Amino acid sequence: MDDAATLPSFFEPLLAQCYDADDVRRIVEGCAVQRAVTLRANTLKASSQQVASQLGEAGVQWKGVSWYDDAFVIEGVREDRIRELPLYDQGGVYLQSLSSMIPALVLDAQPGEDIADLCAAPGGKTTQIAALTGGKAYITACEMHEPRAQKLQHNLEKQGARNVTVMRVDARRLDDFFSFDRILVDAPCSGSGTLRAGDAKMFKRFTPQLIKKSQKAQQALLSKALMLVRPGGTVVYSTCSVLRDENERIVEEALAHVPRSRSFELKPVVVGSAADGSARIPQEMPVLPSALEGALTVCPTELYEGFFVAKLHRIA
Repeated sequence: MDDAATLPSFFEPLLAQCYDADDVRRIVEGCAVQRAVTLRANTLKASSQQVASQLGEAGVQWKGVSWYDDAFVIEGVREDRIRELPLYDQGGVYLQSLSSMIPALVLDAQPGEDIADLCAAPGGKTTQIAALTGGKAYITACEMHEPRAQKLQHNLEKQGARNVTVMRVDARRLDDFFSFDRILVDAPCSGSGTLRAGDAKMFKRFTPQLIKKSQKAQQALLSKALMLVRPGGTVVYSTCSVLRDENERIVEEALAHVPRSRSFELKPVVVGSAADGSARIPQEMPVLPSALEGALTVCPTELYEGFFVAKLHRIA
């Protein structure tokens, strides 16, 4: 069966507006495979060594990735098996896609800084930021919908993520008197990078109308982040989409309309580093060409969801 025939009919033409034929083929092929189960060691409760040991004791096989010591690719079992483990129940691990782990690494939050996660629920990236800073950053996590805010709060408590304030608010309406050292905008999107061929439930949700609705929210959220970040600070914008209308064009539009009193520059996305300390994107990471120099677009594969990450630094 032609993989493209099992995807929404309008999807491939949209891809063709962004990529050449070879890259469109790569994306379509990436939508046809079952993605691996991946998880992150929650170092607020368990080290990666402890997680590896407990997975081994439970008979769960795994492998690592070169760019993040706390990431685990699980082999031979699905998510339900992981959820049965005491390690999961106690908050020692968090089920999370590899691609979804990238934005918090790129944000590079430091202990003592004021951090905002503007679209925080269910809490994967918020808890990852807390773990990466040893629980010593001050994190504001925004979520406008009450049920999702409750899920966020539950995960924060389960993962032992303290110094986190949950704000039940539409982040687009945050008052400009707030200011932060670093802001993550993991924006709501169409989910085009997570599509699975033949997934009728997802296809029902994935529509041209959703793409347009997502663009409006993305633009407003990134524009708000550019108003809230302090001089010298960082904004990371990410989506689980591979469509440039939700990615590069959102960043370009936001930068074009930032007040003249503020100046930003795009910084190269760095995931891991070479032995000599130089910046890099790991060779094992499946990358698509980006229309923004320095931004990262990940191609969907068995190991990765399609994803986009851009890093903006406020100069003044």
